[in-house]
Amino acid sequence: MDTAAPTLQSPTAVTLPRRAGIGLRAPHVAALLADDRPPVAWVEVHSETYLVAGGPRLAALEAIRRDHPLSCHGVGLSLGSATGLDRDHLAALRRLYDRLAPDQVSDHLAWAGTDGTYLNDLLPLPLTAETLEVVAANVAHAQDALGRRLLVENPSLYMPLTLPAGVAAIPEPHFLAELVARTGCGLLLDVNNVVVCAHNLGFDAAAYLADFPLHAVGEIHVAGHRREAYPAWSGTPDGLVLIDDHGSVVSDAVWDLLAGVLARTGPLPVLVEWDRDVPPLDVLLAEAAKADALLGVAHA
Repeated sequence: MDTAAPTLQSPTAVTLPRRAGIGLRAPHVAALLADDRPPVAWVEVHSETYLVAGGPRLAALEAIRRDHPLSCHGVGLSLGSATGLDRDHLAALRRLYDRLAPDQVSDHLAWAGTDGTYLNDLLPLPLTAETLEVVAANVAHAQDALGRRLLVENPSLYMPLTLPAGVAAIPEPHFLAELVARTGCGLLLDVNNVVVCAHNLGFDAAAYLADFPLHAVGEIHVAGHRREAYPAWSGTPDGLVLIDDHGSVVSDAVWDLLAGVLARTGPLPVLVEWDRDVPPLDVLLAEAAKADALLGVAHA
């Protein structure tokens, strides 16, 4: 495989520091508000956690925002919904983003509801020409409604989807490249999701990334995963499925893949996600320091 750095045409504008950031979760809010707060290059929050009119939670985030670059990462847009986007949800996000002025906003290549029903999960999409039309229309609508460019994240998958006879699948990197071309959106590359999907679906992660439109990446995620027996799907070599649970340190496989990506792209914003069994802040900062080392950032 050719590992030479490609020429990246019309790269997505990078609006966050090209450093490691951390996901801001409730146990660490007080530490980031303290006078002796640790140095953190930037933070990311889940947008839907802050869809409130006011109160202490939002006030604390606004205080942290004054001193830190901010990324808002959504989980509820349901960009794959065939019935379009929820206008009330879009309006609530617009109010939040206008209030916080985040440096970046993002959501997932997934669907989470349709026709007024919300399922509280990120569900997989069949990557077909018809789906591309739906997602492109929804991304364009979201960007218009939010008044901001959106980054779209590659999903985590646990088993392959079966398409009807005669319906052709579009490889995910090509699907995302066409989505960028049609809408002007950017991409959020989740390296842990690539490792998870490569194991669960049986493809080569490096080959996937060789086709990935890296020029469109404005942010990268890394996180931990766990291995779990899943009787409904026995297609993995070891009989285990990788679960994208964000509940442990980043694996060596993810760090290695991230190093390969950064060798091709140069430094990009890298977020360490940790959402389950959230550890002490020192543990999260140690993971961020590992990412910074790959980015060429020295820590005292």
